[in-house]
Amino acid sequence: MSIVAQVAAGVAALVHLVVWVWEAFLIHRVHYTVFGQPAEDVPAIRLWAFGVGFYNLFLACGLIAGLVAVNSGHELVGRTLVVYVSWFMLLSSVVLAVADQLAMSRPRNQAWGGVAGEGIPPLVALLFM
Repeated sequence: MSIVAQVAAGVAALVHLVVWVWEAFLIHRVHYTVFGQPAEDVPAIRLWAFGVGFYNLFLACGLIAGLVAVNSGHELVGRTLVVYVSWFMLLSSVVLAVADQLAMSRPRNQAWGGVAGEGIPPLVALLFM
């Protein structure tokens, strides 16, 4: 696996680790600046955010496990994990983009930072595989 693909997969894992912390533990602090949700909505979204935060953790762990496998001589296993998780992340960014265009939680065109953060690193990893 190329170094570019590995770095991009590492960046994707890091992004998902940061989002895990934001969603699972810091939603009461970052609800508006990161997610555009007003303070009065935090109690209603807290359970959702906690679960989605851990979903991000598990995705990051999949990429990290894949990178460890690739670099410890288990190329097929590692590449398989990185490809699967990267596609999962990329397709999830498409779902986020669609939800944004449907204005599912706030006015349209406000989730493009999240779409890019979730989708570009795994796309780069896939392109350089």
